[in-house]
Amino acid sequence: MILHVFPPSPRALKVLSLARHLNLAVEIRIVDLFKGDQQKPDYGALNPNRRMPVLEDDGFVLWESNAILFYLAAKSGDRTIWPADLKGQADVLRWMTWEAAHWTPACIPLAFERVVKGMAGRGAPDETVVEKALPEFHRCAEILDRHLQGRAWLTGANLTIADFAVGSAMALAAPARYPVEAYSQLNRWYAALAELPAWKSSLIAPPPA
Repeated sequence: MILHVFPPSPRALKVLSLARHLNLAVEIRIVDLFKGDQQKPDYGALNPNRRMPVLEDDGFVLWESNAILFYLAAKSGDRTIWPADLKGQADVLRWMTWEAAHWTPACIPLAFERVVKGMAGRGAPDETVVEKALPEFHRCAEILDRHLQGRAWLTGANLTIADFAVGSAMALAAPARYPVEAYSQLNRWYAALAELPAWKSSLIAPPPA
């Protein structure tokens, strides 16, 4: 299998760390978004959205990071990371959908203004954009923090692909200065995720602002 990724993007982190956690053999190919690699015709043929990550597996091409998480988990045969029962699967999918529709969009303005713009040479952060985004960030963080009360992982006692999906945005919490100090359950949960060897080996911190 081949994974086309651009560390330190959270979307790259989630698929890389899961592949390594499951001990799946993958070849890593870097797609440098800042240099425009995604605009090259050969990459556009893999992903017409010209985003990353992209997975190739024996002629099968898959894009969208959460779809890749499911594929890697199902391919591994691990029935805890991707539950065997219908309700367990639905619960995992619920949180992966919430991540894509709510949590990551709430984090993006802070990450873009305070991290990505500096890395891409696009000027100083616009703190008015950040201030406008903070109510939605807090709304989502409160939902996540409340849900994690009494749970080791998002769906209960077992680590699942939902944790990789939702946790990926937290990789930029420090450089993007997410206001997470009050969310003790969120911090406790992410600290456990960040201790996974596969997470540590896949996490590439952005350069200092």
